[in-house]
Amino acid sequence: MKIQFRYIFLIIFLTFGMYVSSFAQKGYELGGWLGTSYYFGDLNTNFRLNKPGLSFGVLARKNFNHRISLRTTLSYGRVRAYDSDSDNNFERNRNLSFRSNIFDWSNVIEFNFFHYEHGHHTYNKTPYFYGGFNVFQFNPTAELNGERYSLRQMGTEGQTLGQEYNSISGGLILGGGFKIDINRDLSINIDMSTRFLFTDYLDDVSTVFPDKQTLTDTRGPIAAALSDRSLIDGLGAQGRQRGDTKGKDKYAFVGISIVRYFGGIECPDISRIQ
Repeated sequence: MKIQFRYIFLIIFLTFGMYVSSFAQKGYELGGWLGTSYYFGDLNTNFRLNKPGLSFGVLARKNFNHRISLRTTLSYGRVRAYDSDSDNNFERNRNLSFRSNIFDWSNVIEFNFFHYEHGHHTYNKTPYFYGGFNVFQFNPTAELNGERYSLRQMGTEGQTLGQEYNSISGGLILGGGFKIDINRDLSINIDMSTRFLFTDYLDDVSTVFPDKQTLTDTRGPIAAALSDRSLIDGLGAQGRQRGDTKGKDKYAFVGISIVRYFGGIECPDISRIQ
C-alpha cells in the first residue's frame, strides 16, 4: 500500500504542476453533477446493476486547448450489495451484505474526440474519454438485528487489533462521456467512469473465514456473527473461502452535469486581422 500511495502522490504533484503551468491557456469550467453509483466485487461478481446508489459532486475543468483538458472532481456516492440477490449458490448461502458511503477525489486528463470550442456554432459538442486516478474514503457497514455496525472495526476476517485495513485508498480511473453546449456559457455533460481500486475491502470481503472463537474473544460475539452469516453449517469454517483475493473491488459513477464556462470566446477565422 505504501508503494501505491507514493505513485498517487507523484501523480498529484505532476498534475498540480500541469495545472499551474496552464493558467495562460484557454478558459476553465465549474459545475456540479448528479447521478448513480454502482459497486462490483466479491458481493457482486456478475455485475448486477439492481442496487444503484445516489451520487453527486462538484467539478472543475481546465482546458489546455480544443482537445485536452484537466478535470478534478469531488464526489459522494453510496454503494451496496447483497448475496441474497446472487444467482450463485455459494454466494447466496454465504449470505453477506454491506453498504458504504464513499467520498471520492479524482483527477483525470480528458481527450475530446472532436474539435470543441465553447460558444462556437459548429464545434459545440463532442464525445470524450479520460483516464487518471482517485483517492477515496469508505466505511463498509452491515445490519444485524436492526442495528448497523461498522465492519472494519469488527475484524471480520481475523485482522488483529490495530491491523485493520485502511479506510482511505486509491485507484485508477477510466471513463468517457458526451458534452454539448446549451449556450455560450453552459454545457451539459453525460458521463460514466469506473474506479479500479487498490483495495479489496470496499465490501469488507477478501480472503477466508477466521476462527470464530478467537474473534469472539478479541472482538465480541457481534463481530463473530457479522463475520459468518452463512445459511449452511460448515460453510463459514475457519480457513474456508470468504472472498476472492485474485481481483480488487471497483465502483462506477454515472451522471449528468451542468458546467459553466469562464473564459473568452475565440474570434472566427474570418474575423481575425491578417
